Amino acid sequence: MEAKSKYKFVNYLWDDKKAKLLGDDQVSLFLYRSNILGEDLRITNYGGGNTSCKTIEKDPITNQDVEVMWIKGSGGDIGTLKRDGIAGLYNQRLHDLKKVYRGLEYEDEMVALFNHCIYDLDSRTPSIDTPLHGLLPFKHIDHLHPDALIAIAAAEDSEKITKEIWGDTMGWVPWQRPGFDLGLKLEKCLNENPSIRGIVLGSHGVFTWGDTSYESYINSLEVIEAASQYIEDKVAKNSSVFGGQKIKSLSEDKRKGKAAQLAPILRGLCSSENAMIGHFTDDEKVLEYINSYDLQRLAPMGTSCPDHFLRTKIKPLILNLTPEQDLSDEQMVLDKLSGLFEQYRDDYHDYYESCKHNDSPAVRDPNPVVILYPGVGMFTFAKNKQTARVASEFYINAINVMRGAEAISKYTSLPRQEAFDIEYWLLEEAKLQRQPKEKPLSRKIALVTGSGGGIGRAIADKLIAEGANVVFTDISERYLQEATLQYGTDQAIGFCCDVTKAESLEDAIQKTCLQFGGLDIVVHSAGLAISKPLAETTELDWDLLQNVLVKGQFLLSKQAARIMRIQGLGGSIVNIASKNGLVSGPNNAGYGTAKAAQMHLSRLLAAELATDKIRVNTVNPDGVIVGSKIWEGEWAKGRAKAYGISVEELPAFYAKRNLLNQIIMPEDIANGVFAFLALLDKSTGNTINVDGGMSNAFVR
Repeated sequence: MEAKSKYKFVNYLWDDKKAKLLGDDQVSLFLYRSNILGEDLRITNYGGGNTSCKTIEKDPITNQDVEVMWIKGSGGDIGTLKRDGIAGLYNQRLHDLKKVYRGLEYEDEMVALFNHCIYDLDSRTPSIDTPLHGLLPFKHIDHLHPDALIAIAAAEDSEKITKEIWGDTMGWVPWQRPGFDLGLKLEKCLNENPSIRGIVLGSHGVFTWGDTSYESYINSLEVIEAASQYIEDKVAKNSSVFGGQKIKSLSEDKRKGKAAQLAPILRGLCSSENAMIGHFTDDEKVLEYINSYDLQRLAPMGTSCPDHFLRTKIKPLILNLTPEQDLSDEQMVLDKLSGLFEQYRDDYHDYYESCKHNDSPAVRDPNPVVILYPGVGMFTFAKNKQTARVASEFYINAINVMRGAEAISKYTSLPRQEAFDIEYWLLEEAKLQRQPKEKPLSRKIALVTGSGGGIGRAIADKLIAEGANVVFTDISERYLQEATLQYGTDQAIGFCCDVTKAESLEDAIQKTCLQFGGLDIVVHSAGLAISKPLAETTELDWDLLQNVLVKGQFLLSKQAARIMRIQGLGGSIVNIASKNGLVSGPNNAGYGTAKAAQMHLSRLLAAELATDKIRVNTVNPDGVIVGSKIWEGEWAKGRAKAYGISVEELPAFYAKRNLLNQIIMPEDIANGVFAFLALLDKSTGNTINVDGGMSNAFVR
């Protein structure tokens, strides 16, 4: 308890009981330390920083004792790091690379040589930070990107401030791109200052160390705590952070409402080359920054830490909208913002052209990642939700850095050429090329009605498995909780929704836009079934079937098409109808009529929406008994009565009556939906029967 209370600006998370269970296993202790350091986003962001340890192992060839360095592999995250995410290298071989190092101009060729230093054959690809750790002698090393340290590293007089805070106990090395040469610079700094406890890297971060994992952990916390306290003391004396407040924020409800309205427009503009997924935050730190007088001065400067701008681009886009701007005229808003985005793209191309080298990779997507709306909040757009969310977290860290640097001195960003050389580094490009191929529905946002169970849930699960972000909607809160329990919010969310009410659907779509940025796919799977003879069918039965199946499809399609048109990215609507919409069967007037109406409404909308590249198609199931919520009610009894069999005989009856003699599962219907979405991308106004083959239901 005493150790925990010692720290105000970082979380002390070391648990002696957990550490003791790991015994003397230094690699396990290093992984434990890494995870608890990564758990605190004030210490380092997702994927940022690096940690290592050195142990004595037996060389499998010579049987001699050798020093092995274990370090986070390329592209890993210390907060979630496990044994299979690290690299193990002969440390002496890393030192031997000095003999073949040809200088800064040949820096990149050293990365391939790291592979010749591999000790553990199950190693992850060694990261670019490998020599920075290997050329320092300490058993445990932490390289972190705490906001407070980067603020000091990015301050105009960083070296002087480092000296003021820590005296002679911390070294300082000016900005240099990570690599073998920077490792040599760190080694030189230590040799010249052998009693230091760490090194501040200009515009970058900090290195700290210890003889044990715990000592390294405590050293890291103490250094970060000292930097944080220094900054807060300076902030306390400065009454106008970021020059003071220029714009007043809207209330939280109004901020969220504005963001939901604007997100699809921004998503369309950001997706001129590649479809993007969005994230929104109105965090207090963001609002303080975007509402300030200094926003227009600081934002164009860009970020300082390489980990920041690799995920946020060199600078954000500031919207030319007032907080009170009426966004209801979407075309007017689009016209107002289009020129702003075009200018941003032109600026990015100019940045590329003025900084590129002969061997630079081709220019990447020139659209902004970070978009600031003063008085409302911050949007980020990226290839998936996690990347967009992480970009948001990184820019909040960049805000913290600017805040700290401005409080203690003056914020400085990396020169554009240095930033470009990081962003378009051939090694960074190689890392991008190694990323796994995207799934068929990646970058797509889907809303599925009736997805708490049965066919709807199977469809939602299938879309997620194929890469889509999915919004589950259902009238049952319990079903929704069961359906979404296995997914994180970067993949899926769930909302209660009554498809017969326009305001309920509007709320669900608004929440979808706020969570993911827009909408590409809607699947109307909400349904019920009532099987009664004409004489027993009530007006209530008729109205309920028409409202849920037909009116729900109409209301959903109307609102979804509006969002899809705003985005200008096309879209897809798939409606789950039934074989009963084609076949005249007994005791089925209400249900069969509603299903037929669903099918024809789909055809009508396919004809109307095609000019907007919005496709509308239908999937007709039949006999989906296993896993279907419909068959848990009176429908099963009604169908059994109609065919003169018992309820228990229904599965076998339905399986035997189709041409293929197949049992139809919810997953089969999901595959039909997927076919329309990912395979039949030039199909609209069509119907797929997923029924095992029912000749009386053949469409043609």
